[in-house]
Amino acid sequence: MACDFSMNPFTMVFITLLVLVLQSLSTFGDEQLLVRDYYKETCPMVEEIVRYNLQFAVLKNPRMAASLLRLHFHDCFVMGCDASVLLDSYGGMVSEKQAGPNVNSLHGFEVIDRIKYQLEEACPLVVSCADILAIAARDAVAVRGGPGWEVYLGRKDSLKASFDGANQFIPAPNSSLETLIANFKQQGLDIGDLVALSGSHTMGKARCLSFRQHIHDESAEEHYDKYKRYTPFRRILRSICPKTGKDNQLAPLDFETPARFDNHYFLNILEGRGLLGSDNVLVTEDHEGEIRKQVWAYAADQELFFASFANSMIKMGNINVLYGNEGEVRKNCRFVNT
Repeated sequence: MACDFSMNPFTMVFITLLVLVLQSLSTFGDEQLLVRDYYKETCPMVEEIVRYNLQFAVLKNPRMAASLLRLHFHDCFVMGCDASVLLDSYGGMVSEKQAGPNVNSLHGFEVIDRIKYQLEEACPLVVSCADILAIAARDAVAVRGGPGWEVYLGRKDSLKASFDGANQFIPAPNSSLETLIANFKQQGLDIGDLVALSGSHTMGKARCLSFRQHIHDESAEEHYDKYKRYTPFRRILRSICPKTGKDNQLAPLDFETPARFDNHYFLNILEGRGLLGSDNVLVTEDHEGEIRKQVWAYAADQELFFASFANSMIKMGNINVLYGNEGEVRKNCRFVNT
C-alpha cells in the first residue's frame, strides 16, 4: 500500500512556526533568561532612579555619558557582564580597575555608587550592579541624542574580579584590525558588531597616552595625504600630545560633535581623522573592503547606524551573564557581600 506523506495546511504552518521558535531559542538562548520587566514587581522604580541620577551626573560633567558607556564595555569584555569591573581590591583579589586599560582611565564609579545607594534604600538587595551598568549605558547614549533600546534584566553580580582578564581581553587603542576581530570573536561578537560598537567613539575623550603612537606614525600621513584635512588634524593633535610628556592630556574622540552621539565617527575615519589607531584600522587594514562598505553605510545613514548599534549593545549585554546562584546581588557594588 502506498504511503501518503502529504500534510494539511494547518500542520505545515505549525511545523514552520515550531522550527522558527527553536531557531530563535538556539540563537538567542542567553537573552531568553534576561527579561524586560524583571523588576516590575520587586523594584518598579529602578529605571527612573537610574535615569534621574545619570541625567544629573551628565549635566554636572558632560564627559560622564561616555564614561558610563565605557564602564559597561570594559565590564562585559572581562568574564562577562557581571559588574566585576566595579570591585575594589580586597584580600588577595586585585581589582580590574588597576589593570593597564583601566587604571587612571575608567570613570563614573561614584555615579554607580550613588545609584546603588538609592536603590538599596528603595528595594534592598534586589537590583544587581550589573543591571545598573546595563541601564546606565543605554541612558548615557540616549541623553546624548543616540538611540534607545530595551534593556533585558536579571543579571547577577560576580563574586570575583579578573585583573589578568582585564589586561588580556580589553582591546588596546593601537590594536590591529586582526586583533580587534579576534577580541570581539572571543566574546561571541562578529565583525558587524565590531564596526557598530566602535561607533561609541563618537563621544568622549582619550588620553594622550592612548593616541600618541598613532599621531606620531609617519606612515599614517602617507596613507592619508590625499585628504586635505588630515595634516592640520595631526598638527593639532601633536600640539596636544607631543612625543614625550603630557600623558594625561585629553583630546575628543570626535572633534566635530564631541558632545553628541551621532554618526560623525564614521565620517571621521573615512578621512583618517579617527583619534585612536584602532579606529582608523577599520578602513586602512580592511583589504577585502567589506568593513569599509559598512563604514560608508553608517556614514551615509545615521538611523541605520543607530539601529545596528542598539542591536549590538543588546547582544554585548548578554555576554556570559550570571544567573541565579551563579552570582549575587551586591549591597555595595565595590565589594562582595559578607
